[in-house]
Amino acid sequence: MAIDLEVNGVARRYDGPPERPLLWYLREDLGLTGTKFGCGVALCGACLVLVGDAAVPACRTAMGGLHGTAVTTIEGLAARDDPVIAAWRDAQVPQCGYCQPGQVIAATALLRTTPRPSPTQTEAAMDRVLCRCGTYQRARRALAALTGGRND
Repeated sequence: MAIDLEVNGVARRYDGPPERPLLWYLREDLGLTGTKFGCGVALCGACLVLVGDAAVPACRTAMGGLHGTAVTTIEGLAARDDPVIAAWRDAQVPQCGYCQPGQVIAATALLRTTPRPSPTQTEAAMDRVLCRCGTYQRARRALAALTGGRND
């Protein structure tokens, strides 16, 4: 069964096994390596992508459930000069960079559904992404700059 979906605004057709994780389709078939493999069990957030407006773990999202959906990766956000990426840069959030795609995706999903999140909402959304460098406070400052709120 062919699965028709959109990835970063481009119509795609997938004809492989429906149980294949989205992560490997993005990385291996499409060459979109910004979405990282971290834990493989949807606990670290390194592989988050947007499906519609929701942040989902690509490592545990089967291709078979994506027919008719729109997937956006960090490359898709970067291509349109996304304000969350700019805020991350301005707040000097990145250090090693491994978790940054997941953090940006989590923040984007939060802002799409909750334009002025409370500190509690921000923490809940951002806690999905493990950052080994500990850039959590910088990420909160970047979100506060985007929303005019205080998220420290």
